Amino acid sequence: MWNYNFYVYITTNPVKTVLYVGVTNDLARRLYEHTENKGNKNSFAGKYYCHNLIYFEHFTHIEYAIEREKEIKKWSRKKKMDLIATLNPTWQFLNDEV
Repeated sequence: MWNYNFYVYITTNPVKTVLYVGVTNDLARRLYEHTENKGNKNSFAGKYYCHNLIYFEHFTHIEYAIEREKEIKKWSRKKKMDLIATLNPTWQFLNDEV
């Protein structure tokens, strides 16, 4: 069986007031795309400058990653903040670690 990599991730803007939840098969590429898209009014992450990675989870099946993304997107901001705090309590930007 093949090993596949999928990621559910949360990014935020520089002042940590907006959260964006996404899914990708290439986290480094996707973060680059978010960074290049800064200020683009045609996308949520671009419009709100959500290019700073603060949380991610790894999956080997896309179905589970998509299911998890949908689950987290439905959560309140408080619940998302609690999730982030489990692995990154100071909300350190993790882009350079990817």
